[in-house]
This record gives sequence, C-alpha cells and structure tokens, in this order.
Amino acid sequence: MSEMTNIQPRRKQGLRIPAEAGIAFVLLVVLVAGSLASPNFMTMSNMFVLLLNGAVIGFLCLGQSFVLFTGGIDLSCGSIVAMTCVIAAVLIQTLGIPWPVAAILVLGVGALAGGVNGLIITKTGVPPFIVTFAMMGVAASIPQIITGAESIRVMEFGYRLIGQSRLFGVPFPVVALAIGIAIAAIFIKRTVTGTHIFAVGGNAEAARLAGVNTARITILVYAISGLCGACGGLIYGSRLMTGYPTAGRGDELFFSIAGAVVGGVSLFGGIGSIYGAMIGATLIATISNLMNVLNVNAYWQPLVIGVIILVGVTFDTMRSSSRLSLPWKKLLKGKVSSGS
Repeated sequence: MSEMTNIQPRRKQGLRIPAEAGIAFVLLVVLVAGSLASPNFMTMSNMFVLLLNGAVIGFLCLGQSFVLFTGGIDLSCGSIVAMTCVIAAVLIQTLGIPWPVAAILVLGVGALAGGVNGLIITKTGVPPFIVTFAMMGVAASIPQIITGAESIRVMEFGYRLIGQSRLFGVPFPVVALAIGIAIAAIFIKRTVTGTHIFAVGGNAEAARLAGVNTARITILVYAISGLCGACGGLIYGSRLMTGYPTAGRGDELFFSIAGAVVGGVSLFGGIGSIYGAMIGATLIATISNLMNVLNVNAYWQPLVIGVIILVGVTFDTMRSSSRLSLPWKKLLKGKVSSGS
C-alpha cells in the first residue's frame, strides 16, 4: 500500500483586480461618452485645457487626500491658492525677487499656512472643519487686502515657465503633478510615516497608544495640503501672468473633495489610495470640462458635482470595511504583539 502524502495541490489564486479599477472604468466611459456627445471634446486643444485645469484640481486633491487619510478635512486649500498666487506676483513684480526664489518662498508660505491649521487643531482640539473654515476666510482676505481687490500683472518672462512651458509636448504642470503623485504614492506605501498617517485616520487614540506621534502627523498632512495649494497658486499665476485675488476660490475646493471621495478615499479616515484619488480628480475635471464643451449652464455644474459628492459619501458610509485593506491594522497588531 503506497504511503499517504501530505502534499496537497496548490490552490489557484484568482486574478486580483485593483481597487481603482472601478473608478478608472467610469472615467473611460465618460471619455467615450464625451467623444460621442461632442466632436470638440477629444480635440488636442481641449485635451490641453483639460490637462492644465486638471493639474490644479489634481494638486488640491492630492493634498486633500493626505488630510482625509487622517480623518480630517481642509476647506482652506482653495483660498491658499488665491493667497499664494497674489504673494508670488508681489514678490516678483513689486519686490523684484527672481521668480525661482519667489516660487520657493511661495511654496513655503503655503506649507506654513497648512501647518498652522494642523497646529491649531492639535493644540486646541477644535474640529478641522472649523479651523480650516476660519483659515479659508483669512487666506481669502489677505490677497484682497494686499491688492485692494485688484489684479497684479507680472512682467517677468521666466515666470511663464511654470504654467505655460511644455516638456516633450506635455504641459509642465501635468509633468509636475505626475512627479508629485509618484512621490506621494511611494511616501504613503513605503515609509513608516505613511503607515502612521493611515493609523491616525483608522483610530487616532489607538495609534497614539501604539506610539504614533499623532500631533506631528496631523501638522504634516495639513502642511502638505497647504504646499499643494501653493502649487496650484503658482500654476494659476504663471498661466495668467497675474496675481489674481480670487484664483482657486471657485469650484476647486469641492472638486478636490469630490475627486478624493469618488476615488475611494474615505471621509472617515484610514482608507484610500493616492492613485484612486487622482483618477477621481481626473474624472471630476473631465466631467466639468465636458459640461463646458456641451455649453451646460454654469448654474447646473455645482449641482452635478454636489450629486457626485453625495453619492460618493453615501457609498463611503455603506461599504463594508472588512472588504478593504487597512494598513494601519498591521501597525497596531505589530505593536500589540510586541508588547504582549
């Protein structure tokens, strides 16, 4: 009688579909539908407009995603765009500072404004909604005060390179956004700090007990959001060659939230991915551009985006967390195991 063996046939592993596949398919459907609805939608000139406008939305959505990962929200990112757009114009045109130096200073101003949000939230315990709403008013008023609600024309030719130049035919803002997405994705997935960000969003108190510096993480994500807002301000200012006091104070804030939410980032924290958020931002920018191409009344556009946000948030509250990967659980499990 032959000996029994314990060797069992290896189970076939099913094809793993990325979590972002669903929203990517929706984006593809919208692109196809848009090309059928209007012959002007898929033209090269309109695609460049879509990419340039989408770059600003993408940067805001990128920063907003970091904040949402921790369970917070940033309502001030649109106003930070306006503030940094005007500050860049003042530094270059009024003070005569070389545009590369001015751009670096403006990025620092944006990160500082975001960091102040995070600092106030951690030190006072005031909800992020209230703190960032207050910062939205402050950042919106500063450019109005500086300029007297008037635009500042920038004559420095080199400043055009940020928003109007192309690299191998691709607009530079799109290239810059792609680089930012790659850095953010690696940072979130491959660093301990990235895991801590999800841990804070999953359960801030448990993360604190596990040794995570929740205050530092909170300040960091809001500083990143402010930095991304400053990137949007530089793109706006460079494209228009103007310090525009109301730049970014339109639908960009709502687009950044809608893009992240429909891209799978949870408003309750701890769930989502950078790539999903960016696909969501592209979808929102595409829908907005398509409505413009189809001459949809501007009054209807906020309604459409509002419905998208509502559907996304409703799905977010109903989906089962057991079906999603929560990277912060690994952190907490490891901490508990090491302590037992």
